[in-house]
Amino acid sequence: MHVDKQPNPDPDNAFVEVAVEVFRLLADATRIRIVLALREGELSVNHLADIVDRSPAAVSQHLAKLRWGKLVRVRQEGQRVFYRLTDEHAMRLVVEAIRQAEHTVDDIPGHHT
Repeated sequence: MHVDKQPNPDPDNAFVEVAVEVFRLLADATRIRIVLALREGELSVNHLADIVDRSPAAVSQHLAKLRWGKLVRVRQEGQRVFYRLTDEHAMRLVVEAIRQAEHTVDDIPGHHT
């Protein structure tokens, strides 16, 4: 996993609880799929619903949680609502977690699969 060249935070860092909340927000397959879909840019709720194969109402609920966690931003254009990632951090976490999982699966001996 890529690590920024900043000092390593201490275990008693005040932002540990914030990190926990981010991980809680990302601990859902639909929300991870939403984050991955938003990699390419801004999308409407209906378009996201099609991509992640969930109802627009369900996607809206997930987006509300991501918005509460400041992981996505919203823009309204008439009746349509569009979402985008606030920055690349959540997307990088998700992509790195998936890559790590892929490598872990590749490391499992054949007789265990």
